[in-house]
Amino acid sequence: MTDAITSGRPMPGERLLEISDLAVEFQVPGGAVPAVRGVSLHLDRGETLALVGESGSGKSVTALSVLQLLPYPSARHPRGSIRYRGQELLGAPEKVLRTVRGNRIAMVFQEPMTSLNPLHTIEKQVGEVLSIHKGMGKAQARARVLELLSLVGLPNPEQRLNAYPHELSGGQRQRVMIAMALANEPDILIADEPTTALDVTIQAQILELMKSLQARFGMALLLITHDLGVVRKMADRVCVMNKGEIVEQGETEAVFRAPQHPYTQRLLASEPKGNPAPPPADARTVVTASEIKVWFPIKAGVMRRVVDHVKAVDGIDVTVREGHTVGVVGESGSGKTTLGLALLRLISSKGSIRYGDKELQGLQFRDMRPLRREMQIVFQDPYGSLSPRMSVAEIIEEGLQVHHIGGSAAERERMIVSALEEVGLDPASRHRYPHEFSGGQRQRVAIARAMVLKPKFVVLDEPTSALDMSVQAQIVDLLRGLQEKHRLAYLFISHDLKVVRALSDEVIVMKAGKVVEHGPAQQIFDAPQHPYTQALLKAALELKAADTPEVAN
Repeated sequence: MTDAITSGRPMPGERLLEISDLAVEFQVPGGAVPAVRGVSLHLDRGETLALVGESGSGKSVTALSVLQLLPYPSARHPRGSIRYRGQELLGAPEKVLRTVRGNRIAMVFQEPMTSLNPLHTIEKQVGEVLSIHKGMGKAQARARVLELLSLVGLPNPEQRLNAYPHELSGGQRQRVMIAMALANEPDILIADEPTTALDVTIQAQILELMKSLQARFGMALLLITHDLGVVRKMADRVCVMNKGEIVEQGETEAVFRAPQHPYTQRLLASEPKGNPAPPPADARTVVTASEIKVWFPIKAGVMRRVVDHVKAVDGIDVTVREGHTVGVVGESGSGKTTLGLALLRLISSKGSIRYGDKELQGLQFRDMRPLRREMQIVFQDPYGSLSPRMSVAEIIEEGLQVHHIGGSAAERERMIVSALEEVGLDPASRHRYPHEFSGGQRQRVAIARAMVLKPKFVVLDEPTSALDMSVQAQIVDLLRGLQEKHRLAYLFISHDLKVVRALSDEVIVMKAGKVVEHGPAQQIFDAPQHPYTQALLKAALELKAADTPEVAN
């Protein structure tokens, strides 16, 4: 009998994926920790199924089990079945899995920086998929790579072919990942938070792209997300997970209109709310920057002469005071993160940067080091910013040791425990490693690492982008509380306008390295003046309209 996996394209209405009574547990010192408990679901050709739930609920573990990508042997399946077109994948030989992975079933991962090879160019990484599974030559693969990069909305794809992942913004890296996943026109696309790193306008483009490709190829989509607006816009059916179990499933509209399980009701009602407290009347200025420029040279020719510049940040002024939050919004690649890195002197820039009464430009490394404790950053990609070789306790303690905080190991241990409690993590988990946490839990570790040093100025680069809605609300409340208690100054970078509005006193709107609008948050959100700001808010409102459940009383 012909193997189902290699017997051609699926037929209309065919059941592509069936998961039955799946259980996953991780071996840890002292026993096994269950992560998935008896999950059963199915996916048909052309259908979109959404898996939703809080961080740590088992969504990604379930998805990774399909392609056998969990860290075996520490992960094991005590029971269950995963069948693709009738073929059992659980425990299948590596030869069988190679015919499926990246070919018939593709996956877009949540954290693109750790999924892309930092040593290979974009062309090589996307082209490798085509070479392995399609046998394409270099010229044919190059043409297809350009087509794919254009499809996913990467600007100037010809200029990006020789770029490396670190030269792209977070959103641009995610678009490259989507291009790689779609390269072989898979039967099933598993999308693990595919729009997490993207601003609202690009979110809309990517979602429309996925829908059009799905209709064109009859592709099934397993969508893992915490964004309920995306779920309602994209999914035919939804499975709600909590603590490793599916607590509710059904047609998307039915679940949104009349959720039955208390957990689903709470999830649908969760979102960041309220407005920031006004800054203290006597708030002193913490950071002042004027005419900040960060230009990256473009070199060409045999002599590699500079022929132009990428003007990532082009003449921007910023002032942040105690207890004050400046929100920075704009599309991926607009220069938001570059501005934050420049203010912290983590990349070179031109212009004036003053911290208190001290001019930072021109200071040597040794002169900057004492200020590093007071100027912290929470990065967008927690997996990339946390050392995989260090436990959570060691990660948080490292800053305390560098800055000689805490007179003894016991005192530092108390500070670590307190920091973890503040960000909503169980202190007992401090001896675990980053790969043992969900994406949202890792981001909370990153926040704890910054906050344990009691800084005065914090750059928050998409700190809630990897978090589900209920945890977003908790983190917003946490950041507000820390700010009010310690009079912290925040530069808050985000594409999530709901979170920006909940936290920011004033907002800077960036496009192509320049400020197109700047003013009090209420003015920006209620009466935007620039067409670009209006377009951003319109896209956000459309997703919010899809997100709003019609829960019966």
